[in-house]
Amino acid sequence: MTPRGSALFDTAIGRCGIAWGPRGVTAVHLPERDDATLRSRLPDGYPDAAPPPDVTAAITAIRALLDGEPVDLADITLDLDGVPAFQRRVYDIARTIPPGQTVTYGQIAQRMGMPGAARAVGHALGQNPCAIVVPCHRVLAAGGASGGFSAHGGVATKWRMLTIEGAPEAPQPKLF
Repeated sequence: MTPRGSALFDTAIGRCGIAWGPRGVTAVHLPERDDATLRSRLPDGYPDAAPPPDVTAAITAIRALLDGEPVDLADITLDLDGVPAFQRRVYDIARTIPPGQTVTYGQIAQRMGMPGAARAVGHALGQNPCAIVVPCHRVLAAGGASGGFSAHGGVATKWRMLTIEGAPEAPQPKLF
């Protein structure tokens, strides 16, 4: 049984954070403005620790994906205990989106059998505790609009990640 722990690790887009427990990865966070902010986003009660082998493998896969390799993170075991059932369903569907591909919030809602729930899908993805492993950056609003992105850097980070993955015609954010 692996005890709880957390670690920061470097990637092509900056330092990310990961937390784990006995049943799998509980959180993955994208870069923040500094390490202190990043650490504050990780769950309480997860001390800094050396990652066990399964978490080291997850970190290696995340790094490879952010280096532009077509790596599928679907094999990373997540522990989403305590996450509401609706959100877990959304995350399970999002995890099936291959690198470099996108779907819309509405398409996820349709796949759930809830065609009117696009907004609820977006809200669930905005609370995603395992960014990149649950690839919320691959989910767009209708018509290819960005929708939102709660990571530091917002929509610009979302487009950067899609560009790294080779998504066709990843739009650039419109700045004022």
